[in-house]
Amino acid sequence: MFTHIMVPVDLVHKDKQQKALDLAGELAKSYGAKVHVVSVGGDLPGSLGHNPSEFGQTLDDFAAGLRDQYGTDVEAHPVVSNDPAVDTTQKLMQSIDDIGADLVIMASREPGMMEHIFASHGGYIAQHAKCSVFVVR
Repeated sequence: MFTHIMVPVDLVHKDKQQKALDLAGELAKSYGAKVHVVSVGGDLPGSLGHNPSEFGQTLDDFAAGLRDQYGTDVEAHPVVSNDPAVDTTQKLMQSIDDIGADLVIMASREPGMMEHIFASHGGYIAQHAKCSVFVVR
């Protein structure tokens, strides 16, 4: 049913995404699908790396841990942006096409006041993606 499952991850808040990651691991095993973890990071030094290469290595290490944990094929897709706060949603939408994802599984927090005014990343992707989107709270 699904062959390429994309899971956007925020490595700074990876502890809050466990339910979405567990679901992706279970579905990937059930369908023999590949999991693609995508993270959008900046090109400036930060807590996830001093440069885009280190950011990519951090995501590769995270993907390797998921591969071991779930026993499925997991591939890392680091995406570098000049301004992740502005570009994240568009970069994730582009990643769906680049990967050929047929399912996106996203973690989401409970909506607050701002989500009633501005769309969240998950809300926008759920409304506009051409594939199935599963938003997990």
